[in-house]
Amino acid sequence: MAKSLSSAVAHQAVPPPEPEPWSIERSAELYRMDAWGDGFFFINERGHAAVRPFSGEDVTIDISAVVAEIRRRNAGFPVVIRFQDVLRARVRRLNEAFAAAVAESGYEGVYQGVYPIKVNQMHEVVEEVLDAGQPWDMGLECGSKAELIATLPHIDNGRLLLCNGVKDRSMLRLILSAQQLGQQVLPIIEKYTEFEQLQALADEAGVSPRFAVRIRLATQGSGRWFESAGVRSKFGVAIPELVAMTRELERRDCRDALQLVHFHLGSQIADIQVLKQAVTEASQVYANLVRQGIGVTHLDVGGGLGVNYGAGYARDEDGINYGLQEYANAVVYAVKEVCDARGVPAPVLVSESGRAITAHHSVLIVPVLGAYRPDVQPDGEMPAEPHKAVRSLQKTLDGLLQTSNTPSELLEAYHDAKDARNEADQLFTLGYLALDQLAAAQRLYWRICREVLPGLLAAEPDPEPEELAELKERLTDLYLCDFSVFQSMLDHWAIGQGFPIMPIERLDEQPGRRGVIVDLTCDSDGKVRTRPSCRCMRCRRRCRTTSAFSW
Repeated sequence: MAKSLSSAVAHQAVPPPEPEPWSIERSAELYRMDAWGDGFFFINERGHAAVRPFSGEDVTIDISAVVAEIRRRNAGFPVVIRFQDVLRARVRRLNEAFAAAVAESGYEGVYQGVYPIKVNQMHEVVEEVLDAGQPWDMGLECGSKAELIATLPHIDNGRLLLCNGVKDRSMLRLILSAQQLGQQVLPIIEKYTEFEQLQALADEAGVSPRFAVRIRLATQGSGRWFESAGVRSKFGVAIPELVAMTRELERRDCRDALQLVHFHLGSQIADIQVLKQAVTEASQVYANLVRQGIGVTHLDVGGGLGVNYGAGYARDEDGINYGLQEYANAVVYAVKEVCDARGVPAPVLVSESGRAITAHHSVLIVPVLGAYRPDVQPDGEMPAEPHKAVRSLQKTLDGLLQTSNTPSELLEAYHDAKDARNEADQLFTLGYLALDQLAAAQRLYWRICREVLPGLLAAEPDPEPEELAELKERLTDLYLCDFSVFQSMLDHWAIGQGFPIMPIERLDEQPGRRGVIVDLTCDSDGKVRTRPSCRCMRCRRRCRTTSAFSW
């Protein structure tokens, strides 16, 4: 019988693949620049954050070079750098998006935007926006008497000036005077008593007023400021009041006095479907007024065009689920559908986008003065006779360093280290442990934490244990920065508004630290943490663990 022979094949262990070298593309992905940068921000070949004001052109601005020039001039920090060309680009994109939607849909009206100066009242910003919007007759929106006085000199050649907010008699008189001079100034009536007051002042002056009206919609807003819309919103005229207003106009035979219908869903609209519903509802109001013989010619969809601060997470309250062109399409197509169905002429479309115009044009530069790293302790000698708690910590550390450990072993080591650290702290408080023993215990504890965290992160346990979130927070650096959160990032402190934050240099190097930014104030609220959303398709929940900035 033939003997079968089996040949033994030696299988050598396949070495793990070499880690992919770090690159500026990976830094851009880490900091989600594609999500919030909107094409304006990128990382150049030197590893510096840079700005590209004009899409498709080679003109770029190295932010680090700008900072170096600021230092050369001995200017103080923190400093806000403004990129005026980005303002122009945002104005152009907004108007071109509406122009594209009008052309594609066959909409018979036009778009005429206004810039609300409350967003940024610096005259350089306002003048740049007006100059960039000149081809489209872009106007302004104000919300107070002071803003009205500031904006009136800039309104000419058919530009609109819309006046929101509560208006007293002197403000209404000023508006009527501007109308007599031929300026396109429209007070937006927020309540019925303002309408009565405007009519009384016009009668005293012997003039025919022109005005707009803000209506309360049944549609509720979306996003952080959802309460700005709906039947319980702070401003706006209810439908019964609107009907009473139109009857008074008919009685006075001045149906053309009401020229614009306005609504506002709130800043940073998160859901495009909510916008479509609101525009459709407002369009029905417009159509009914036109069929009634009221001379309405404009429909103002208010502000709310969002900026994606949420870094690509559409479920986050700081994110949005649409782009600029989709926003324009939603407005134009919704109005056209109602107007075509009701057989009324298409109105001039107006929007009050402010955040979407200015958000990308400025950068706050904050210098880092120093960092506190809890796990980086100065070297020290072990006590001649280590305490039992110190010996326990040393034994735990030795076990971690000698072998590779499973997640359960890593968690056990962390638990043992916490127990020994707590014991050392209590003994020191009671006077039974010397200072050098406590120092040794703390050094060993932080060293153990530094060994456990990478192992748990690499294992990717599912579900994630609470200890992992605890370790992330404990090993997070504190970066002391030369600024005040309350002055420079008030929205973050007051309402938790998210903002993209990243280093401006060394972005071609792999970051290895996590940090929380703290300011110079003595208040514990003077800090900035990230608030990420979980990307896991299984849990679909907000991640409440303390994250940090990679540095």
